[in-house]
Amino acid sequence: MTENTSAKNRVVLAYSGGLDTSVAIGWIGKAIGAEVIAVAVDVGQGGEDLEVIRQRALDCGAVEAYVADAREEFATEYCMPALRANALYLDRYPLVSALSRPVIVKHLVRAARQFGATTVAHGCTGKGNDQVRFEVGITSLAPDLQCIAPVRDLALTRDKAIAYANEHELPIETTKTNPFSIDQNVWGRAVETGFLEDIWNGPTKDVYSYTDDPTFPPVEDEVVITFAQGIPVAIDGVPVTPLQAIQEMNRRAGAQGVGRIDIVEDRLVGIKSREVYEAPGAVALIAAHRELENVTVEREQARFKRTVGQRWTELVYDGQWFSPLKKSLDVFIDDTQRYVSGEIRMTLHGGRAVVTGRRSEVSLYDFNLATYDTGDSFDQSHAKGFIEIYGLTSKLAAARDERFGNGVDLGVTDLGVTDRETAGTDD
Repeated sequence: MTENTSAKNRVVLAYSGGLDTSVAIGWIGKAIGAEVIAVAVDVGQGGEDLEVIRQRALDCGAVEAYVADAREEFATEYCMPALRANALYLDRYPLVSALSRPVIVKHLVRAARQFGATTVAHGCTGKGNDQVRFEVGITSLAPDLQCIAPVRDLALTRDKAIAYANEHELPIETTKTNPFSIDQNVWGRAVETGFLEDIWNGPTKDVYSYTDDPTFPPVEDEVVITFAQGIPVAIDGVPVTPLQAIQEMNRRAGAQGVGRIDIVEDRLVGIKSREVYEAPGAVALIAAHRELENVTVEREQARFKRTVGQRWTELVYDGQWFSPLKKSLDVFIDDTQRYVSGEIRMTLHGGRAVVTGRRSEVSLYDFNLATYDTGDSFDQSHAKGFIEIYGLTSKLAAARDERFGNGVDLGVTDLGVTDRETAGTDD
């Protein structure tokens, strides 16, 4: 741990290397008189080398710059739990941005402890989900730390950032030709703002980067994914780490246009927002994992897991990764994955990932019970008694309703029946 001998307060800044966070280094010092430690965390967003970003932070006035390659950590400790939960917010969005925030938060807090900072800063606005995810995550890990957002709290607007960068000759581009706000990582890519804010406008080709146009796909791609306790461990028989599994499926499913999502979603702050996502690997892996669960997880456990998975997804979306409830749900989900092992064969083509085969040594699918052909071992004589018992409570309730004139109206008069003879009765 580095000892802080400075008399000034220190602020850890979540640093991307872009205009806003580069300007924020000096802006924070000017506004509150604090030294800034810049923290850059690589979760697979691509772009510039981490060392280039680190040096830029120092050149912009940071007293320290901390960089971390967290791609393996992100894939293993954050994406894999989401896969096991089949996490899809509003049944479609695989938590691309939401999953990356807690791992970044973890490194921000670690840096704050290491460099003796009392405050953590992030570049979020006051309209989005990420401000909640960062600040709730930070205070969940370190309740004593304070949080600030230069854009939200210190009036760092876009035009002021450009003017500040030009005035101080900061080594950063001060114009932005890309009309979109983009956040990307190993698990996927999120695109918003610009003309996408008009929800009638369709996405144009320049919106997409992780996926090719599914209208004219290459020949179909068949892939076999091997899972062990809910985690992909091999693709087409070749062993993979979680990161490698995601990257390989991003490449192959992305080439087929799988994983394009255009959705108006409910933000935590109460507004609806139009978002376009690309998550080819995540979408394909979740589809495969779900089908393997259909084969290996007992019916009642599977039904309840769908409820748990949805609540888990909502908690993560809402910035509650480190919450007590999320931790408790992790335990349940972990237990359900004990037998989720086996192989799933999928066809990737034209924007779709379709399961065509399943195989597992711990499968609950019994061919002899399921078949209608010779060799059927299901004793159908048990069915009548089962139905009698299964329907008993409904039968008793229906009889009571009839007794008190509350039976179901069958609409007999609507059929034009006027007498007992027409109705088919026989005295």
